[in-house]
Amino acid sequence: MFAFERPSLRFELFNVSTLQLCLVAEICYPLHPMRLLDRYLFRELLMPLVFCLIGIQSTIVFVTAFSEAGKIEEAKLGFGETIGFAAAASMYYLTFVIPFALLLALLMALTQHARYNELTAMRAAGMSLWRICIPYFIVGLIAAGVVFVLNEAAVPRCMDWAEQTITRHSADPSHDMVYNFAFTNGRGHRKWVLRGNYRPGSSDIPRPLVQWALPDGSARILTADEAIRTNGVWVFYNVQEFSRADAVSLSVPILETNMLAMPDFDETPYEIAREIKIAHYLDFRIQNPNIPLKDILGYLQWHTNVSSKDRGKLLTEFQERIAMPATCIVVALIAIPFGATPGRRNLFFGVAGSISVCLVYFFLQRISLAFGSSGAWPPWLAAWLPNLFFGLTGLYLMSRIR
Repeated sequence: MFAFERPSLRFELFNVSTLQLCLVAEICYPLHPMRLLDRYLFRELLMPLVFCLIGIQSTIVFVTAFSEAGKIEEAKLGFGETIGFAAAASMYYLTFVIPFALLLALLMALTQHARYNELTAMRAAGMSLWRICIPYFIVGLIAAGVVFVLNEAAVPRCMDWAEQTITRHSADPSHDMVYNFAFTNGRGHRKWVLRGNYRPGSSDIPRPLVQWALPDGSARILTADEAIRTNGVWVFYNVQEFSRADAVSLSVPILETNMLAMPDFDETPYEIAREIKIAHYLDFRIQNPNIPLKDILGYLQWHTNVSSKDRGKLLTEFQERIAMPATCIVVALIAIPFGATPGRRNLFFGVAGSISVCLVYFFLQRISLAFGSSGAWPPWLAAWLPNLFFGLTGLYLMSRIR
């Protein structure tokens, strides 16, 4: 057997290392569903991963609290609300922290294994490098699923909650409202104009105007003082309805009533808020739009004639949200050849290596997404290029390990 220099891994009773027991179990019980070696590798990876996640994300929460001190002071938030606001506002960065923490933890764990020749012992026992790294790929798959769920469900809700927390205590009641906003539902052939101050997501629309086309080519225009969605139906108050024979004809009043229910208007407050968010993203180049995949698809279904530039930006964002979870798998591919090389190295190698890889990845990602958003590159290539580059590089380097 090999001699090991990690006394923390020795049992006092038998004076053998955990790794030696794992290798014996691997040889004696090769078909065991959950081998001791896998559990050993999991444990050696998960502990630094948890510490890295907690440490990095906690730092981001405190930095967010300090950077948003002006908003917090203006809203006069208490200590508990401040921590909650900072934690919710920093959830967006957690989707980037998870791959970075996984890369850092992998390099730290692999560096320790390589430093004490444990990887050499595993391979001398007849195990291939791919077999040794199965636990790492499993953790990468789980992390990818977590990032996907965070992106699609948790992060948008947390960001909205953080904004609502500030707005609820803001002295300006129209802080997060939009005024005179127009959007078109291409699926229902209706155009809405929100002529009053409207808070996204609200079921109460002040001074709406709705225009829609009829099968005979004529149009209807409905104006009201207020519209409220109740039990899935829009109810308009103080309504006037006009008819127009064609685009150049004058509007003729045909109806005036105190209340009018329009069950055919199927636009929901969530879909209206989606229109506002995506319109702001396209018009003002918001850096962190937090637009889920279903919202991008819903927007493109409503806007079949969207410009090629806007379509390219949205499809690039769509592909990026799919490619981001896959980064956790790429992280494993790139960390293994860097960390599995035999030799005595300290933990600084893992930290420095992870930071360098992340900087290069982020630089390549920003450039690639810029080309995709401008239409110079196809959206799928712009979003997946960093993963393809680092993934193929990792596969090549793994094939070179002897």
